[in-house]
Amino acid sequence: MTTTSRVAWVGLGKLGLPMAARIVGAGHVVQGFDLSAQRMGLAEAVGIRAYADLASAIEGCTLVFVSIPDDKALLGLTLDSGDLIEKMAPGSVLIETSTVSIEASARVAAAANKRGVAYLRSPVSGNPVAAESGTLSAMVSGPRDALEQAIPVMQSFTKAQYWLGEDEQARFAKLAINLMIAVSAGMMGEALAMARKGNIGWDAMLELMADSAVGSPMVKYKALPLKERDFTSTFSAAQMAKDLDLILGCAHGAGVPVPLAAQMREAYASLIGTGYGEDDYIATVHHTERLSGLAALQSAPRG
Repeated sequence: MTTTSRVAWVGLGKLGLPMAARIVGAGHVVQGFDLSAQRMGLAEAVGIRAYADLASAIEGCTLVFVSIPDDKALLGLTLDSGDLIEKMAPGSVLIETSTVSIEASARVAAAANKRGVAYLRSPVSGNPVAAESGTLSAMVSGPRDALEQAIPVMQSFTKAQYWLGEDEQARFAKLAINLMIAVSAGMMGEALAMARKGNIGWDAMLELMADSAVGSPMVKYKALPLKERDFTSTFSAAQMAKDLDLILGCAHGAGVPVPLAAQMREAYASLIGTGYGEDDYIATVHHTERLSGLAALQSAPRG
């Protein structure tokens, strides 16, 4: 047990709930809040103390974690109707784990600074499975002393915490990583379509990719569901499109040309437009197959 025994968690979605549950498992009291009654029920089932209002959920908590879907939700929660920052006690720490824009994050930082709240931008890399196993990676920027205060709790759901600077560095880092993931998904789609055209067995090509020089953790992780032609979403094509919009905005604002990001944004727009927006982001595979005139595989061919 650490000196921090009670924390708040706001936003109990696909990532937020398993992260908060890990904190409970580490022996801390977690006070939770979510707008969804269903998510609140799931939270109570894993030992989180669910509160019907935001102010009660954060009461007495020095550390307040947030996991929400986008800029609109972040600004609504922290600055607008939710008014989270004004409800937080001066001297407390706000740890925001989502993927949002530089501009929205900077607005929250200004409000937190005015209130006397330390603001840690702490987006995480990983999926719900990694959240459940406590193997997410956190990219963190903000006050270093606030991170030191939060690390004993963050270690329950992350394998590493990378402090990158005092300002918005973590936001840039998260968007840069997601750019690499999106482009990798496009690359896998094209490579697998080429392999099918060359009459290479589906399983054989996936195994080769995973064992090759480009066999990144992402490639290895996606090889298993791809063998089964399972496109059930861990992070959807629509979510990746949202992140690519953030990436394009960030890069253009910084004067960085990102033609690969623009190309992948169009690919995901095509997936969404043809009804596959809720498929996993690796649906670039079946998207490229269709563009290549390849018939959909109902099950993995052996060869």
